[in-house]
Amino acid sequence: MTLKPLPKPHRLFIFLIPNPPPNTLKMKFSALLALAPLVAAIPGSKQASSDASFSVISARSASPVHLLPLNAAGSYFWLGGNAQTYSPVEGVPESNQTVIHGGHYLDVVVPGGQAIYVDPKGALRFTTPHSAYEPAGSSDGPFAYTPGSSFGHWSYTGQGASGFMACPSSNSTTAVRRGRRAAAAPKYQVFAALQNATVPSGNVADCIGFDALAVAANGTTPTWEYI
Repeated sequence: MTLKPLPKPHRLFIFLIPNPPPNTLKMKFSALLALAPLVAAIPGSKQASSDASFSVISARSASPVHLLPLNAAGSYFWLGGNAQTYSPVEGVPESNQTVIHGGHYLDVVVPGGQAIYVDPKGALRFTTPHSAYEPAGSSDGPFAYTPGSSFGHWSYTGQGASGFMACPSSNSTTAVRRGRRAAAAPKYQVFAALQNATVPSGNVADCIGFDALAVAANGTTPTWEYI
């Protein structure tokens, strides 16, 4: 009986390779370990991931909102002032700064986390601890964090928005005045850059668009929750 060869696309080749000496395996493994830091530093690796944690600083040259920190307080976001946080757990610090994780969440320890969203009026907000409630008509994104060499960038393009804008706040809308902790009341509330947003002054023309520069928060210990 004559055996027909297998078609070329399915032809199998088997190579018998002798086991290398133990010292050779050890050398190859050591070489791989030496390359690990270099692989981690490649752009697009986990260290430069869009799931990283970061803080935000506003950028709008020659404006009153230039280089102000973005902070979470009273379920809203503000430029300037301080964050409002709370921790019932020893070893988990409270903080006066705001750290975002992955673009869509606050960097917290509290079970269930705290999501970031845009409410029906266009205001940038975050969910309260132990609750996923968002008002009907709210938008969960898309939010996007893009890493950069010096600064990254955080943006929101849901509902046709072109990022964020800072709107002059008023006593009635400054929720931080009613918080558990006394803090400097910020002058600007953050909204999605939408022409139909319901802003404190009643006039979107009073708002100032800004770039949200993202500063990596490497090594920052998350707080328990934002309030």
